[in-house]
Order: sequence, then C-alpha cells, then structure tokens
Amino acid sequence: MKLLVTGGAGYVGGVCATVLVERGHEVVVLDDFSTGNRDGVPAGATLVEGDVAELASTVLNPSFDGVLHFAARSLVGESVVKPEEYWHGNVVTSLALLDAMRAADVTNLVFSSTAATYGEPEQVPITEDMPTRPTNTYGATKLAIDHAITSYAIAHGLAATSLRYFNVAGAYRAAGENRVVETHLIPLVLQVALGHRADIKIFGDDWPTPDGTCVRDYIHVADLADAHLLALESNAAGIHRILNLGSGEGFSVREVIDVCREVTGHPIPAVVAPRRAGDPAVLVASSRRAIGELGWAPSRTDLRTVVEDAWAFTSSLGDRAHSAPR
Repeated sequence: MKLLVTGGAGYVGGVCATVLVERGHEVVVLDDFSTGNRDGVPAGATLVEGDVAELASTVLNPSFDGVLHFAARSLVGESVVKPEEYWHGNVVTSLALLDAMRAADVTNLVFSSTAATYGEPEQVPITEDMPTRPTNTYGATKLAIDHAITSYAIAHGLAATSLRYFNVAGAYRAAGENRVVETHLIPLVLQVALGHRADIKIFGDDWPTPDGTCVRDYIHVADLADAHLLALESNAAGIHRILNLGSGEGFSVREVIDVCREVTGHPIPAVVAPRRAGDPAVLVASSRRAIGELGWAPSRTDLRTVVEDAWAFTSSLGDRAHSAPR
C-alpha cells in the first residue's frame, strides 16, 4: 500500500512508519518537526516537510491507499493554558486533512486518538462505551476529531478507525521517546538514571491503590504499531470504529521505578510530591474489542520488556538526547 503518515517524525508515528516500511509499504511522512526528530523518520520513507493543514491537499492524490494521522499537539498541561493552539493545531488541521482525503478520493484512515477522551473514569478497566468527559483541552480536541470522523464516515463513506491509546512506552529499533518536553513516566525515570535529572517525582503516595501510588496501563509501542496496520487493513467504507489500546494490566508508579532500577542498575532517587489535580488513581484499558475486531495479539505486555527496550534506546542516544538540566 502507498500510505501517508502525518507526524511520522514523532515517537508513535515514527515507530509505525518504521514498521510499515519494513513490511514493504510505500510510506510518505508529512511532518513540520515542531516536536518530531529528523532521525525518527525511517530510511526508505519519503519525507515531505511542512504543515499538514497547508500541504495535505498538495501531497495526497488518488495513488494513495490510506492515511495514518498522528500529527498533533499533545501536552496536557499546555493544552489548558494555550487552548487556541490545540483547537487550531489538532481540530482545524484534522478537518483540512479530511477534506484533502475527500478531494483525492483517499478513503482509508487510522487516527491516533487517546484515553484522555474519557476523562476521569467511573470504573476500570475502561471500555469504549463508557462516557467521554475529557478534563483538558487536549482530550477535548481529540474527541472532537473523533466526532468529525464519524460524520465523514456516515456522509462520505470514509473507512476509519480511531485508536485510543493509554500509556505508550518502549522503543523499536532506532525509534523511541526523545522529546524536548517530556511528560511520560518511563522516559523521565530513565533520564534520572542517565544523570539528566536529579530525581523522579511521585505525585502522591496516598492514593487508594496497593502501594499508594497511581496505577497506569503501559502498552509497548511496537504492539501499538501492529494494531495500526491491522486497523488499516480491516477498515470498512462508511464505518468509524473506536478501539482502546492498552495492555489490560496496571502497574503503579513505584513498580515502574523499581523495574527501571533493576534494568538500569542505577539507584534512581524518588521524591514524593503533592498530588496533581485531575489525576485518577487507576487508569487501565479494556482492549477486548480491539483484540476481537482486529485480531490484535499484543506480545510485549511484560513491564520489564517495555523498560528494557526503552532503556536500550535512551542510553544509545548520547548527544542526541533531549533532557532536562539538573
């Protein structure tokens, strides 16, 4: 297949583009490098540098078989204080992409959505039929795009799947997490192991969980990439599926730090800090629908495997690593 991957220089987009190239697909990456890394674009992919909203209509033509849409602003905290950048950067850009797909008669779409669309869940594991009540602008923009995709599927025959990720982690070959602004737990802990941070903050140790720290569901980025290709291959005209992607198992913050200590051989100091507003105690996905509908079989669900792959990538970066000062 000939595929457009928007945001293919980012973490998840770059891994998915790498897997697609390895499996013999023709990949065109469209990225403006506002947050992505040039070395995240896989060899063998064609790179078009620029804004998705501006260039999608120029890049797309009827020779394309599908689009995987990863390009987005994704910092939760920033989305609350700069909502305009998220409504324009996420929603307006996605609408421009959908219109470019219509004009080029490209009807197959996989959209990178998020568990942030659910907000604070009433129960876990979270299933796709639970209420969507996002608590931040980032989650609200992704939910708005999901609604837009549904309407395009009904009105215009778009074949689409939105994949709602939980905590993506790990690495695949030369592709992994290396952001200028990092907010995810595992890469932050590994930055401490490398000496780029003095310690890791634990936001609250009095949560109603077995060890008092928040519990999260971690999905390996390579398993995630597999799901994207399966979705692309099984999309049906006029139907918009929404599927959760997670490991189905929760690990506490302390468990993650302990595994990172074992894998890296570093002590990794941890400091308890006040709770953050809006943090749920437990977030775990039910991926039963994705497993059933896609035939998805995640094989890297062990936390140690996730951390080992992330550490192999992070420790190999050298001067290319983005890190916070002490």
